[in-house]
Amino acid sequence: MATLPIASATPHVEWRALVADDLPRVAALEAQIHDAPWSLGNFRDALVAGYTTRCAVHDDRIVAYGVLMMAPGEAQILNVSVAADARRAGLGRALVHRFMEDARALGAEQCFLEVRVSNSAAIALYEGMGFMRIARRTAYYPTRVADGPREDALVMRIALAPPPVPWHVVR
Repeated sequence: MATLPIASATPHVEWRALVADDLPRVAALEAQIHDAPWSLGNFRDALVAGYTTRCAVHDDRIVAYGVLMMAPGEAQILNVSVAADARRAGLGRALVHRFMEDARALGAEQCFLEVRVSNSAAIALYEGMGFMRIARRTAYYPTRVADGPREDALVMRIALAPPPVPWHVVR
């Protein structure tokens, strides 16, 4: 497995929507990344529901992916994942930024996400992008161990600036 170069800029990747043929690879990658991974069925359901999906492809390999759900006036980032050997190359930041742009374009005024309290790298990323901690969900995330202790989640939020009003609409 090739490692992406660590750089301050995002490495050259192709960004595109997930498609059904991607799901077995994404579910396998998800199982490597997360303690409580989404199943193939969870990803399939997201596609069927019409959620916004994105993935980054580098050398014909998916190295990052995510899922965004829209609701009236708001968006929720449900999944942001980067392959272990592709981290610290700006892919997570680029993915979240793309989701924020998608949400804004679809009329969302705010965007939410949840993150494990132990995921300090992700929390730092989100706070660096302007997300604020607004709540804590006790015992929200399961662990790989069937009867293991559950982990709290931080709920984070960012206000999305509305798209600019075209000058000919302003009175």
